[in-house]
Amino acid sequence: MKAAVRDRYGPPDVVDVREVDIPVPSADQVLVRVCAASINRADLDGLYPRWQFMRLFLGLRKPRIRGLGLDVAGVVESVGPDVTRFRPGDEVFGDLFEFGLGAFAEYVCARETAFTSMPVGIPFEEAATLPHSAILALQGLRLRDGRSIGRGDRVLIVGASGNVGPFAIQIARSRGSEVTGVARTGKLDFVRSLGADRVIDYTEVDVTRTGDRFDWILDVDAHHSILRWRQALRPNGAYVALGGSGGWFLKALPQGPAVSLATGKHMGLMLWWQPFKAEDVETLKELVAAGTVKPAIDRRFALSEVRDALRYVDQGRAKGKVVITV
Repeated sequence: MKAAVRDRYGPPDVVDVREVDIPVPSADQVLVRVCAASINRADLDGLYPRWQFMRLFLGLRKPRIRGLGLDVAGVVESVGPDVTRFRPGDEVFGDLFEFGLGAFAEYVCARETAFTSMPVGIPFEEAATLPHSAILALQGLRLRDGRSIGRGDRVLIVGASGNVGPFAIQIARSRGSEVTGVARTGKLDFVRSLGADRVIDYTEVDVTRTGDRFDWILDVDAHHSILRWRQALRPNGAYVALGGSGGWFLKALPQGPAVSLATGKHMGLMLWWQPFKAEDVETLKELVAAGTVKPAIDRRFALSEVRDALRYVDQGRAKGKVVITV
């Protein structure tokens, strides 16, 4: 079978599509014939890797895991002897973050808990956009204690045009919130098309200094320090960041708890993320079935073009999701 692999850290140029053996499922594993996969920022973060401390987990000098790709949708080809949930022919989708990656391939093999049944009524390409980014959006709009956005809340989505932002806009709108999306100039119309009530061009406006106040701020890829966001939150508001640079992390980890304690506002990194959490997956399926959440696909690339697809996302050109078709 063909699969995207890399033998060293670096930009998308280090990725090759090669012939490898088709894995054989054992125990509670399932072999899935991949129909579609999608690219996430996390795929690129693991290529470089973005945070050098991650080498402790990924491999100090070179990556331990050669395969790439988190999001997958496809058809079960065969199953191990201990599998109880699936049989050959079942249509599934899943997030391989905790299961060895490998979605950018013709086949992928992982434990059955990596997958669940496909959402009803959508094609594989759309299903493949959901597992990682849409779950991040759902959980980023809910705190660890269960508090979430609600009707009438003013919600700010920073990074509204990428992988997570489009899902977050649609979810927030479905809850009756007033949504402001932040993106660069060429993507503002796209953000409006997703349902955002207002848009802000971050190349023209410092969103932390507009004087507006929000009940909830979801910052998909943080650039400003937590301290700068204090005045943009209403009392008892929440600022939730999904990630940022290594330097931002070093500052945010101590700042978040300290600022939260001092202000009574929740501010910091989303540390409660649970990949492909079952109850959130079911909520997501319901939103998709109702037409409330619709995946926004920018471009499709063949598996042989995976390097170009990764480069396209890495350059910040994508509006929504980029899909790998197999």
